[in-house]
Amino acid sequence: MARYRAGWPRAHIAAAMGISRTCVHKWITRYETEGEAGLIDRSSRPHTMPTRTPAAVETRIVALRLRSRRGPDWLGAELGVPARTVSRVLRRHRAPYLRECDPLTGVVIRASKTTTVRYERACPGELVHMDVKKLGRIPAGGGWRAHGRDAVVRDRVNGPGFDYVHSLVDDHSRLAYSEILADEKGTTCAGFSARAATYFADHGITRIQRLMTDNAWAYKHSLRGVCADLGAKQIFIRPHCPWQNGKVERLNRTLQTEWAYRQVFTSNTERAAALAPWIEYYNTRRRHSALDGHPPISRLQPT
Repeated sequence: MARYRAGWPRAHIAAAMGISRTCVHKWITRYETEGEAGLIDRSSRPHTMPTRTPAAVETRIVALRLRSRRGPDWLGAELGVPARTVSRVLRRHRAPYLRECDPLTGVVIRASKTTTVRYERACPGELVHMDVKKLGRIPAGGGWRAHGRDAVVRDRVNGPGFDYVHSLVDDHSRLAYSEILADEKGTTCAGFSARAATYFADHGITRIQRLMTDNAWAYKHSLRGVCADLGAKQIFIRPHCPWQNGKVERLNRTLQTEWAYRQVFTSNTERAAALAPWIEYYNTRRRHSALDGHPPISRLQPT
């Protein structure tokens, strides 16, 4: 404001400072009416926003997010609000991302890495992804999720052990098939892949062209015969790059959040029995964000 006090014309101040006359007029007016306090930066947000989402709708969005722990696509369809609007409301209310939260309690527990490299094969069966997810078995009567961490003494040596959830997912349609098996040995993986191929054929994917896995020994040496029988080419991701098998890795995370840890199970048998119905729901009714809110079955021909 030194130049203003020196009597410079506003046009000369604007030219000397390389700004518009409108900007000079705004700052001088604020200085004249409010003094130096008027020179403090202010938000550019308008005083009124007639098109902003009503507060009642925002409250419903946030409440449903807390209750259901679902993403914008699901919330938007349930509430009749565009998914993009739901996303903006959640960011405005600083709701944590689902990937950062515990799937059972919704408590923030981590930050996740995402990738911007995305691709999708042109037709079903052109590429399928295969992987195994290891889950701790639930002891009789329920584990720590049912009774709390302090109430359960975990025996890491003679405990209940692990379940191995084998999964196969189609790159184009996201059709998925999963089984809980006792181990991840070569013969087990081979048997699973053959049954998964039969499941895919029953749902319209009669030809699998490529089967992608990580570099586990069991995959490298046990799937050759199955791939030969299917007429499929076996391919491997680059070592230590699990994101290249990202579609089945994402399915693994969805399995954890929406099946394994979504509710409290009191026995391992109870959780295992819930897997097949959940896979059916995933393939036929669950909205998939990569498929414009449609389930995987929508990309397959009726069988």
